[in-house]
Amino acid sequence: MTETRSRVVPLSTIGREWTRIGVTGFGGPPAHIALLRGLVVEREHWLDAREFEDAIAACNLLPGPASTQLAIFCARRVGGPAGAVIGGLGFIAPAVVLMLALSELFLARSPPAWVRGAGAGAGAAVAAVAVSAGLGLARPSLRRARGGGARPFRWFAYAVLGGASAALVGPYLVLVLVACGLLELGLRSGGGAPLPGISWLPVAAASVGGIGALAWVSLKVGALSFGGGFVIVPLMQHDAVYTYHWMTATGFLSAVALGQVTPGPVVATVAAVGFAARGLAGGVLAAAIAFAPSFLFVLLGGGQFDRLRRNQRAQAFLDGAGPAAIGAILGAAIPLAGAIVETWQVVVLAAAAVALLLARRGVVSTLVVAGVAGATIALLGGPLPH
Repeated sequence: MTETRSRVVPLSTIGREWTRIGVTGFGGPPAHIALLRGLVVEREHWLDAREFEDAIAACNLLPGPASTQLAIFCARRVGGPAGAVIGGLGFIAPAVVLMLALSELFLARSPPAWVRGAGAGAGAAVAAVAVSAGLGLARPSLRRARGGGARPFRWFAYAVLGGASAALVGPYLVLVLVACGLLELGLRSGGGAPLPGISWLPVAAASVGGIGALAWVSLKVGALSFGGGFVIVPLMQHDAVYTYHWMTATGFLSAVALGQVTPGPVVATVAAVGFAARGLAGGVLAAAIAFAPSFLFVLLGGGQFDRLRRNQRAQAFLDGAGPAAIGAILGAAIPLAGAIVETWQVVVLAAAAVALLLARRGVVSTLVVAGVAGATIALLGGPLPH
């Protein structure tokens, strides 16, 4: 991939087209990638197919939300650094604004019963969404392991470590992901790979509290989550619910469900956590910190993406951290299901599992139906979680 030397697309066009994708991008990263490819490769021919595929591969080697980084990178290629900023904000802002508005509705102190029921219904289905997302990522990842990545038994070991960490030691999940990546890197290079001196970070963040704690949680989501997307859930849940008590377990389930049904990047869910912690200002701060690393990675290193894609050490690290992240997504289903309170929510979870895993229904439609079921139960006078 050669670096673009001059702006070739007007910034107004970048702002309009990337915002359109941010508004219509329901369905998570697969939908985002398809929309971006349709724009920059098939319709406008701003990038060729090989360059776009190389960009996907390079973004997948970075921590954080890969589809967000891909959107920023494509905007940088056609509009320079200014294009990256404008395109990235256009892609991200609709989801963040919508998440903050929905947080005001669903996470307010006294929302109406039907709103609480809708949140409880959609939230009950989230554990099934986690399993569906994890399995969807596991199949191609395991195929790569069999074809020359980490050996399959190591792949399973990393996945088990990630799953156990998500279920048992939420605040330290980042360390486990990094450790798995370094272990695979060490095994590939024929020697041990020392762990970096970062084990103090969760303790330091916990002792700060307040804005410092919110900043740390947001940074973990945006800069240290290998796998992006749903892996942010176990990274946030323990901190938001059990460590800092910013929100209840039911409220967190509702926030995750909202992040799945809104367009744009799933990482925008962090705005709901920030809203619960410090209101509107906290939501804006959390989103800004979570997405800042993506902008920095692309703005500072976008010209080296081809070298990164071909870097065997980076690939080895991802071959360890990636399976651990997939395991973390699957493991997150345990505490998510454990947050369910009412019997009818268990029924909703079972129905969602059938819809997603057996009937192959879409995530958005499944969560909407679950939310409608919860709202109906609430209107009929059924019990609601507190």
